[in-house]
Amino acid sequence: MKKQWIALLGLLLFPALLAAQTTAKSKPFTLILAGKLLDVRTGKLLINQKILIAGDRIEAVGQIETKRALNAEVIDLSDKVVLPGLIDAHTHLTMDPQDMGYSSLGLSIPRQALTGAKNARLTLMAGFTTVRNVAAAGYSDIALRDSINAGEIPGPRIDASGPALSITGGHCDNNLLAPQFHAQEDGVADGVEAVQKKVRENIKFGADVIKVCATGGVLSKGDDPNASAFTMAELEAIVNDAHRLGRKVAAHAHGAEGIKFAVEAGVDSIEHGSFINEEDIQLMKQHGTYLVPTLYLGDWFLENAEAIHVPPFMIEKAKVVMPAARANLAKAFKEGVKVAFGTDAAVYPHGLNGREFAVMVQVGLSPLAALQAATINAADLLGWSQNIGAIEPGKWADIIAVNQNPLDDVHTLENVPFVMKSGVVYKNEK
Repeated sequence: MKKQWIALLGLLLFPALLAAQTTAKSKPFTLILAGKLLDVRTGKLLINQKILIAGDRIEAVGQIETKRALNAEVIDLSDKVVLPGLIDAHTHLTMDPQDMGYSSLGLSIPRQALTGAKNARLTLMAGFTTVRNVAAAGYSDIALRDSINAGEIPGPRIDASGPALSITGGHCDNNLLAPQFHAQEDGVADGVEAVQKKVRENIKFGADVIKVCATGGVLSKGDDPNASAFTMAELEAIVNDAHRLGRKVAAHAHGAEGIKFAVEAGVDSIEHGSFINEEDIQLMKQHGTYLVPTLYLGDWFLENAEAIHVPPFMIEKAKVVMPAARANLAKAFKEGVKVAFGTDAAVYPHGLNGREFAVMVQVGLSPLAALQAATINAADLLGWSQNIGAIEPGKWADIIAVNQNPLDDVHTLENVPFVMKSGVVYKNEK
C-alpha cells in the first residue's frame, strides 16, 4: 500500500517537476534585456537596462558589458516593464474559499497540505515570488515551505507561521462543534506560561513567524471582531519570547482596543485593522508598526459568500466589518502608517492576489506606494530586505515583467506574463 501511495504522489508531482526542470539554465549566467525597468524605490522607469544573473542571485544591473554577459542565456523582455517579484504578507495557502465554515471540519491535514501545493503554484504564477503564510493547521504550511525549498513543487518562498495562537473560544479556535466533541485548535493557549510554551512549540516545529489572534474575527463563530482577546500580559509574553528567539509577530486585529494592546505589546504588524482609530494610528506611527490591510476580499466575499455556502452568521459579520474597514483604513493611509501588502487569499481564490492593488489605490494609496507595499516594505516587514524587494546586485533573482507601467494602471499587475524566482523561469508568455 505504501508503495502505491508513493507512486501516486509521483504521478501528481511529475508535471510540476518536469516544468521546473525544463526551465533549468544551460549556461552559467542569464542576461535579461529589460526594455523598461521600474525602480520601485523611486518610481523611475529606466530604459534599455540589462540584468545579469549568476545562479540564484542578481550580479549586475544597468548597462552591462562584460565577458560574463557574453556567456549568458539571454531572455528578451525588451517589450515589457520589468520589476521585482511581488510579496504577499498575508496568505493562507492551505485553505480555499469553499472551505469556510462547517465544510472545513471534513478536511484532514494531508488534504490541506495538498491544497497548499495547488495554491502555491497559482500564487507563484500570479507574480508573487514570496509570501508570508499566517496560520495553517498541523504545521502544513511549514511542510509546504520545506517541499518548495527542496525543489519538489513550484511555489513562492514562504515565511511560515504554523498554527495561529488563540484564546479559548477566540477567532483562531474551533468553535463550530458541539461541546461534547471538546474540539480545540493547535494554537489555543490561555495564560502567560501557556502562551510562552505555545510560541516555543511553534518555533520548535519550524515556524518562521508567530501569528496571534489579538481580537475576534469575521469568519468564525461566537466571537466579536471588536473585542480584544489576549490580555496585555499574555501579548507581551508572546512578543518577548518570539523576539528573543528571532521571530517576528503578526497580530490579527480588527477592533481598536485589540490593535492598541498588540501595538503596545510590540507586535511587528497589524493584520486587517478594520476598526483602527486615531489613537491606534498614532501608536502605530510611534512604534513603526506595519499595517497589512486586506481589502479586495470584501468585494469578492460579499458577492460570492452565499454561493459557496458560507454560514449566515459569518456573512452578517462581514457586512458590518468589511465596509467599515475601507473607511477606517483610508484614514490610516492618509496619516502615513507604514503599509505592507497582504491579501488574506483563501477568503477569495488564490492567484487573484494582484487585485488588491487597485483597491489599495481606491482607498487612498498612490500606485507607487501600493507597489512599494508589495516590494520594499513587505521585504522589510519580513526582515528579508537584504534578499528580496528590489532588483539590485546581491539580491535573489526574483523578477517579474508586465505589459505596461503599473504606475499608470495598477490593474496590469493582475496579469503577469513573466515570472522568475531565484533565477529560474516559471512563466514566460509572449
